[in-house]
Amino acid sequence: MYELLVDFSSLFNWIISLQLDDSNLSCREEVKRLAEQCIGKNLTLNVEKTKELMMDFRREQPSQSALNIDNKAVEAVSSTTGALSEHRGSRMELRRSSFYSTMDLVPQLEHYASTLPHQQARSRPSLEALRRSFEEVEVGEDAVNSLPVADGCTDDCPGPEEQAPVRFGWVAGVMIRCMLNIWGVILFLRLSWITSQAGILLTWVIILMSVTVTSVTALSVSAIATNGRVISGGAYFMISRTLGPEIGGPIGVVFSFANALACALNTVGFAEVVQDLLQEFGVVMIDSINDVRIVGVITVTALLLISLAGMEWESKTQYLFFMVLMVSLSNYLVGTIIPPSQEKKAQGIFGYNSDIFITNLKPNWRGTESNFFQMFAIFFPSAIGILSGANISGDLKDPATAIPKGTLMAIFWTTVSYLVISVTVGSCVVQDASGNVSDILTGNTTDGCLGPGCKLGWNFTDCIQTQSCKYGLANNNKVLGQVSGFCHLITAGVFAASLSSALGFLVSAPKVFQCLCRDKIYPYIGFFAKGYGKNDEPLRAYVLCYIIAVAFILIAELNTIAALISNFFLCSYSLINFSCFHASITNSPGWRPSFHYYSKWTALFGAVISVVLMFLFTWWAALTTFVIIFFLFGYVNYNKPQVNWGSSVQAGTYNLALSYSVSLSGVEDHVKNFRPQCLVLTGPPNQRPALVDFVGSFTKHISLMICGDIIMEPDRQPRPQDATNWSVKWLNKRKVRSFYTPFSADSLRVGARHLLQASGLGKLKPNTLVLGFKANWRDSCPARIEDYINTIYDTFDCNYCLCILRMTEGLAVSEQPEFSVNPGFEPGDSVGSDHQHSPGRESADNMSDRGNDQMKTVFQNDQGKKTIDVYWIADDGGLTLLVPYLLTRRRHWRSCKVRVFIVGDEQNMEEGRDEMIALLKRFRLDFNEVIVVTDSEKRPQAKHLSRFVDSVAPFRLYDEQQEGVSAEELRQKAAWKISDKVFEAFRLKSERKVRLNEIICRNSQHTALVLVSLPVPHSDCPRALYMAWLDTLTYGLHCPAVLIRGHQQNVLTFYCQ
Repeated sequence: MYELLVDFSSLFNWIISLQLDDSNLSCREEVKRLAEQCIGKNLTLNVEKTKELMMDFRREQPSQSALNIDNKAVEAVSSTTGALSEHRGSRMELRRSSFYSTMDLVPQLEHYASTLPHQQARSRPSLEALRRSFEEVEVGEDAVNSLPVADGCTDDCPGPEEQAPVRFGWVAGVMIRCMLNIWGVILFLRLSWITSQAGILLTWVIILMSVTVTSVTALSVSAIATNGRVISGGAYFMISRTLGPEIGGPIGVVFSFANALACALNTVGFAEVVQDLLQEFGVVMIDSINDVRIVGVITVTALLLISLAGMEWESKTQYLFFMVLMVSLSNYLVGTIIPPSQEKKAQGIFGYNSDIFITNLKPNWRGTESNFFQMFAIFFPSAIGILSGANISGDLKDPATAIPKGTLMAIFWTTVSYLVISVTVGSCVVQDASGNVSDILTGNTTDGCLGPGCKLGWNFTDCIQTQSCKYGLANNNKVLGQVSGFCHLITAGVFAASLSSALGFLVSAPKVFQCLCRDKIYPYIGFFAKGYGKNDEPLRAYVLCYIIAVAFILIAELNTIAALISNFFLCSYSLINFSCFHASITNSPGWRPSFHYYSKWTALFGAVISVVLMFLFTWWAALTTFVIIFFLFGYVNYNKPQVNWGSSVQAGTYNLALSYSVSLSGVEDHVKNFRPQCLVLTGPPNQRPALVDFVGSFTKHISLMICGDIIMEPDRQPRPQDATNWSVKWLNKRKVRSFYTPFSADSLRVGARHLLQASGLGKLKPNTLVLGFKANWRDSCPARIEDYINTIYDTFDCNYCLCILRMTEGLAVSEQPEFSVNPGFEPGDSVGSDHQHSPGRESADNMSDRGNDQMKTVFQNDQGKKTIDVYWIADDGGLTLLVPYLLTRRRHWRSCKVRVFIVGDEQNMEEGRDEMIALLKRFRLDFNEVIVVTDSEKRPQAKHLSRFVDSVAPFRLYDEQQEGVSAEELRQKAAWKISDKVFEAFRLKSERKVRLNEIICRNSQHTALVLVSLPVPHSDCPRALYMAWLDTLTYGLHCPAVLIRGHQQNVLTFYCQ
């Protein structure tokens, strides 16, 4: 059934539910019935428009069909004035035509949704459909073709009874989640100690430096998140879609693992606080370490159950933790203004005091390892929670809005809280206190008293000198609880901070890992990609994360792992910033983030500073991180997953190629830099793999190779893009570095001539044409032979070098090709069928299933210690020597020895050999064997000469041997044939070709490869005769033979400049 939209007004082309069936009603009858249904419903029917729309609808229908009107749809439209908004969300989608044509649609969102997962793209009419004339379609039963189908619901549309997934806004989904992860145990248990060591000023510097890194990263995240729709996957999704799978894949693995370890760390932090409380009450289950393990496993199991209950329950739990934290922080701030009791003063808490503030402004390093970077390394893990909101991007209502706003607001408020707490605690608490109420000073004397407590009436000198103070900023991690109004609320805050962070990481890790598994970048992890429920929860990944967390909780000694976690997150920050920088610097038109408050240079700064911090914190952990990243990168880069995300790496590659190509245009040619840049007329590359492999063997990583496919089709149908993509994938799978260029032309010569002139870019332009030998030339029509020879003529006219490869078994594969093969080449007219289907209609991933697609050729085999024989008959500039030299640089040809054959006379044979050896040495070519052919002037054997004469017999005119017919008349009737006069004029040249073939067959019957100088055709030489010469030169060989000719300009030199 097809559902379209029908026009019910004279202004717009709206169509409503025209359903397709097999009845045979005429178009006029259908319009009449539609008009009848519109009567009395306050609807106006534009009859002419409806006729036009129906004819457009018929154009793309494969069978004769009629249109029936759904009465319910008409009634639905008449019952509401908001038909447009109503149908936009239903199956009867709006399909409005443009002003120009009913086939031509106005811009619609659905046309651009093809890249979204689980979405079916709405097809707009093709150019071919738009260009069809109106008269081509008959109005009646025989008319076919249609307006594009508009089915409003895709496969993932929820049914009417299915609940919609839970989605969060920027406050609940991002800001609160990030704040909870940033407010960790460091806020309550370490910030006061860092303030005592570094002082208030340096503590602020540490906080602001951390915030600088996280803020720059947040800006980069915001830019990436607003450059298109972000689905689940968080940091992995953003990095992989920006830098590609090679970088994104390793980060996905590392980032998921880091989140799982962070969950374990925060759980252990909670368990240690619980264990301390149990010890205060004298409760010990086994011992201190095992108590931490037991509490930790129980805690992470409870968190897993909350996660498995769904995002709705997890979000409610986070709300609870947030409220507890807010109450706890408020409790602390209230405690700072409450006048302290004598017991609190004995613990070093005196309320706001300028002397304490001034004393705590400066650093007071204690211990041999206490320094600024050590404190920085301890504090920085508190800032790693900024990606918590981005990690659940798939559960956000509008990630593009929520991620920037929520992340930046979370950073702002948590930064304010850290700054406020550090300055308030540094203004209220001295660094050292004994906790002994009897240390109060009596009288006004302060002689011998140390510390700022002396001015406040307390003498803590004894414990300061003996370093036995148990209270104060420098000695007690629970200062915030002692300062607060009610200490147990701070304990609740510690619980909420650690549990909320653990829960956040427990949710983030599976979400990121699920996205990684669905991309199928790494093997054996697809099992964890499955999602369940309305929110597509990764339950299997939850269990995996739980197992990892439990495994590291049972270790109970995570100081070493903590360093790795910080480095993992810093590595992620670095790559996120670099992703933003790289996407900006490539100037890709697709980089259009709606968040504009970022800079590529701040992003680069964030990337560099993150790497620097990795090594400053823990150098061995940084090295370990990079080793893991490079190992995972190498795996992905080697396997090259079949994904295309339009990454900035692709844009950067384009920019580099464009820049270097333009720069190369200003470089003058030099003989030392000559490279044989080949245009290879292969047709479909998989049909002539030997030709592809031969050229690829001496151009790979050296020079340009273009596979040209001249398509000669009578109907001149446009070639599907999939066919071109299929050929490129075939070349890539064969590991041939070549471009593929299809070209439609009326003949081989026309197509080749256009390719010779137009292929390439600037200096990256072919200078050598490579052809396959036309082995079936005797059976071809004269036009085909002339087309082939004229292509050779055009090559020389364009000043191109030329190579013609002849294989013993022919170039083409034995089976029928799957698309039309150029009949200008072997095997000629019999190869190719216009009725065969195009490979582009198959999946390119399955192309290896067909036998001939990757068939092995002789050029892929190891040649061992065979010889490459070069018959350098004519000096063409050196190409005849350069090609075998390039071949011997390849692994399969490295052991081959090159023999050079030259023509000479017997009297000067040694002198000729020595001169050639000297020349080859000056060319620095390792060709040490030179053979002088001294019997080239001998007459060929009669049987060989007879074979040559027989081969050209069908093409001879025999004009002087026929009576009663004028020679001129015969020549006019068969201008392509060889007259007796011309044959006699070229007899000597023909005999020399036959004699050279005898010499080649005598010396090079079973070599690896034979290269022979190609004779340049005279302008008056008949095409068939020249074709017979080429055939004769390479006849009877059991190895590949190459007829080669340079463009008569030096391609070799022995000078340095």
